[in-house]
Amino acid sequence: MYQKFRKLWKAFWEPILRTSFAQWALACLMALAIWFVYFTCRKRIKNWDVFKKYRRKPAVFVFWHGRSMMLSPIVCLGGMRAYAVASRHKDGRMMAKLQRLFGLKSIYGSSSDGGISVLRQGVRVLRRGDYSMCMSPDGPGGPSLRVQDGALYFAKMTGAPIIPVCYSVSHAWFQKRWDRYLVALPFSLITCNIGEPIFIDSKVNATEFEALRKKIEDIMVRQVREMDGEFNLFQVEQDQTASGFKKKLQAEKTAEKQTKKAKK
Repeated sequence: MYQKFRKLWKAFWEPILRTSFAQWALACLMALAIWFVYFTCRKRIKNWDVFKKYRRKPAVFVFWHGRSMMLSPIVCLGGMRAYAVASRHKDGRMMAKLQRLFGLKSIYGSSSDGGISVLRQGVRVLRRGDYSMCMSPDGPGGPSLRVQDGALYFAKMTGAPIIPVCYSVSHAWFQKRWDRYLVALPFSLITCNIGEPIFIDSKVNATEFEALRKKIEDIMVRQVREMDGEFNLFQVEQDQTASGFKKKLQAEKTAEKQTKKAKK
């Protein structure tokens, strides 16, 4: 009975949530919630001078897919001019509308869908000289905490530095999804770490390119581990994918049902 009701509910809401009006309405509600959390929390930001230097210059700000929520008000109030890479999926388009409310323009695509188009648009934006880029190098479907090549190609082709950014919070809720999306709770301490710029020479060979990719990944993993460790938070798993995590949850549900049947 529950499964039938869930299917009917999903069939009713999915077409509505695909509409632009519904997505804007939901984005506005989410933005209000984020601002509420932000203004009720204390903030501690490290390396703010780096952000101020590059907020309106060609730079590629990278952050893990599950760590975007409280970065939005920080970059908004910091006066950042930037484009953010967003998925073409309906969830990605809704998130792009949310980003727009915080002053970020969108480039649609991902490493798996429209990657070449994203690269061209991003390079064009960075070469203009007055905008930066924001992207999650492990999105949109993982593997989690693994840096893919996209951000490095932007840096290599334009000379813009890569700047790793992460935030953590003293009181948090981790969503049950592949990226363990961190939701900050009101009346907490928010910490934000802005890393040092990393430049990539346009003439690097494949071996050097991979070494730099690994270096950036190590820096970003260290950021999130140290920051979460300060608050004794849940340790986010590495190498989770959206499809793999979904299969894992389905397997757990099946095992749970079988256990209940066996007890009966």
